[in-house]
Amino acid sequence: MSALAVMGMTFFASCEKDNGTDQGGEHNGPVVLEGGEISGRYSQDLTLRKGNYRLTGSLVMQAPATLTVEPGAVITSDVTDGSIIYILIEQGAKIIAEGTEAEPVTFTAEVEKAGAWGGLHICGRAHTNAAEGTTSEIGGAAYGGDVENDNSGSLRYVRILYSGLALDDEHEANGISLYGVGSGTSISYVQVKDGSDDGIEFFGGSVSIDHCIVENCTDDSFDWTEGWNGTAEYIIAYQSVDECDCLMECDNNGENFDAAPVAHPTVRYATFIGNNSDSNSRGLRFRAGTAVTLQYALVTGKPSPITLETTQTVASFDNGTSSITDTYISGALVNEEGTGYGNDEFIAASGNHADYELTFTGKYIGKVGQSGAVDSADDWTAGWTL
Repeated sequence: MSALAVMGMTFFASCEKDNGTDQGGEHNGPVVLEGGEISGRYSQDLTLRKGNYRLTGSLVMQAPATLTVEPGAVITSDVTDGSIIYILIEQGAKIIAEGTEAEPVTFTAEVEKAGAWGGLHICGRAHTNAAEGTTSEIGGAAYGGDVENDNSGSLRYVRILYSGLALDDEHEANGISLYGVGSGTSISYVQVKDGSDDGIEFFGGSVSIDHCIVENCTDDSFDWTEGWNGTAEYIIAYQSVDECDCLMECDNNGENFDAAPVAHPTVRYATFIGNNSDSNSRGLRFRAGTAVTLQYALVTGKPSPITLETTQTVASFDNGTSSITDTYISGALVNEEGTGYGNDEFIAASGNHADYELTFTGKYIGKVGQSGAVDSADDWTAGWTL
């Protein structure tokens, strides 16, 4: 089948009017491409072999289809005029984007600026503590359920550039948006760079990530809400752009701080480097009822490197549900509630250090003992990141 035979052209209404739900261009048979234009809805498998692709409209994978992206593929989003182009993996569909260190998979945009395209959105069947009838902020796709080991595919050696776009307060595109994604999904060696809004955001789910870098995304680097309870290991947040906000913004549920299941991820072997902004002063912001287990982290470049908000989140530290250990911060932990766990308790915990001067080479390379994400003797960021 020729590339022309499988091209899909999609018209999109203005982003001021909808959240990108009008897709059109349905494809009902397996397709294998070696370059060319792509867009539309696919209900059977789509394979993108090594080559250059032009994303002319949003690409939606519907169950039971799998989007396979082979090493060396470069997918470049078109310029749009008041609309949004994105990639959406619906419940029951999968994405297998597995590059290599020598040939990563790259998702980018024709215009090299933050917010030039709408990023990657994956919807799974694992839990959320949001209200019933939840749909993705972009694309309006259903997510959530009780399949905690749900498998939405695999991302490995993937770069996502110039992504993210806030249509309004309720519809925001990030670099990667993970909606109820299950633990059967694999996400490793991913870089999200120079984006708008958040780098990687979790909306519930039990998916875990490792060896991930978010660099200069102009809202929060990492964000979680709706009860996410996976693990994040060997992660880096790096900010040198003034607009960047939190290194991590961490909620249980912004509408109901007590919503169950309560968000309680484990974050370990992490490096967080802020932009030294006085206006965006918080580094790791734990609030809205979230719990957390934070281990072996380095936090610098924010006037308030770790902050606690809401009585539920503070109580989780007071009663030992939440904990921070083996963590070095340049500054002091701030309890914005005023009572309970504070900087003294942080210092007293095993292996923690406040007001610690942290230095790095090559932007984010450096550890203190076991704490931090990447050591110069074992630089897992080399060779595939930009």
